[in-house]
Amino acid sequence: MLSLGELRDVPSGSGVSFPRYPRLSHTGTGFAPSFGKIGCMDQEQRLFAVRGATQVEANEADAITAATEELMKELIARNGLEPAAMVSCLFTTTEDLDAEFPAVAARRIGLDQVPLLCCREIPVPGSMPRVIRVMAHYYAAADHVPAHVYMGGAEELRRDLQSAQ
Repeated sequence: MLSLGELRDVPSGSGVSFPRYPRLSHTGTGFAPSFGKIGCMDQEQRLFAVRGATQVEANEADAITAATEELMKELIARNGLEPAAMVSCLFTTTEDLDAEFPAVAARRIGLDQVPLLCCREIPVPGSMPRVIRVMAHYYAAADHVPAHVYMGGAEELRRDLQSAQ
């Protein structure tokens, strides 16, 4: 058992397999992979999570995939993400959206090797209808600042972030 803050290399054949990240190194308060060189520089990496949401026009498969694709493309662009650095994406939908999985759109735009999970949002009375939310986990340079994305009517969910977008 590793204590938080302990540095450890995982030897091959140890029974612990992380094919994407053969070496683990400590950064901040958790473990992050050592990607080596990023561009032309060595940079410390750490794990980030970024949030986003969009409101869909209708409970139709095409509308759900189009809205999700637009959301994910914007989230990826604003954060300078590459699929290889992405750890996972969690999608939630309000209970009025069940015509398609948002993950279908994510796979279409190249996230087919990223673990994706779709869940149902808690049906809070009076909450905004037809909303897709995402939380994406990824590795980036330690000085990276996540850029959250709220669009398509979902800007109202996070008025505190509107000035930052």
